[in-house]
Amino acid sequence: MRALLLAVLLALTPVTASAVQPDEVLKDPALEGRAREISKDLRCLVCQNQSIDDSNAPLARDLRVLVRERLTAGDSNQQVLSFVTDRYGDYVLLRPPFKATTLFLWIGPFVILAIGGVVTALYLRGRKGAAADGPMTAGGDTAPLTEDERRRLDALLRKDKA
Repeated sequence: MRALLLAVLLALTPVTASAVQPDEVLKDPALEGRAREISKDLRCLVCQNQSIDDSNAPLARDLRVLVRERLTAGDSNQQVLSFVTDRYGDYVLLRPPFKATTLFLWIGPFVILAIGGVVTALYLRGRKGAAADGPMTAGGDTAPLTEDERRRLDALLRKDKA
């Protein structure tokens, strides 16, 4: 019973993946903690949706080493982030700042969603109008009912009223 409980607890415990190699880890735990904090905010430029802390790409390793070198040299967390963004741009940040150059990153999804909504509404509105107008001809115009179709329709309508 104990083993089962332990297995369940281990299965529910979140596992954090880390690509940091043992030779990268700083001896000072405080500096290492700061390095890990910074690494989690920097995007791997190869993997693109992983932080450099989680990526095994060689470039991510180089960036992790660079971060640790800058911290060892005495830089603050902000100075390290500024150093990296000066070289790679705001794209290297997993959470880019809200400014003119990153405006589309923040507002773009909402604009695309709104355009999609308008296009969908116009499409559905057009289909509803076409269905109400009656059958279409090959040219897109509605065709008038033939005499035979009109008689059958009248007969069906009379039958429904009866």
